[in-house]
Amino acid sequence: MNSKTLLIVCNTPSANTQKLADATFAGANDDAIDHTLVHLKNPLDTSSQDVLSADGILLGTTENFGYMSGLMKDFLERIYYPCLEETQGKPYALYVKAGNDGQGAKTSVERIINGLGWKAIQPTTILQGTYEPSFNKQCYELGMTFAAGLEAGIY
Repeated sequence: MNSKTLLIVCNTPSANTQKLADATFAGANDDAIDHTLVHLKNPLDTSSQDVLSADGILLGTTENFGYMSGLMKDFLERIYYPCLEETQGKPYALYVKAGNDGQGAKTSVERIINGLGWKAIQPTTILQGTYEPSFNKQCYELGMTFAAGLEAGIY
């Protein structure tokens, strides 16, 4: 079986958002998953080459002023044109840590991703309100679902 690569790009400006990224990474590395290589990176350290070499992309952003985080926007701007023609149909997933309803952040990321032609593996996960440990479980399951789906050839 050929190994797959999942790239997780998360903005983590706080200890709680770092917990979400770590839970996502842990889920993608669940013991039941054998043939998926997982990379966890922050938006500033992620290049278009990272995106081009991944079989799937999982994005995590905070909601800032009703929009995606500035670092996520910077990442998407830097990779957009180098990846535009090469990544059509690439599977992706998104979670938003939202202080409000998360819709502005969700919409702003999805608008750019639609331009790239990526395909969502599921609806955006919105983690709304004050941080709760249950958010970690949702992120773990998202990471695990994505990695397992890549490994099985579903995505």
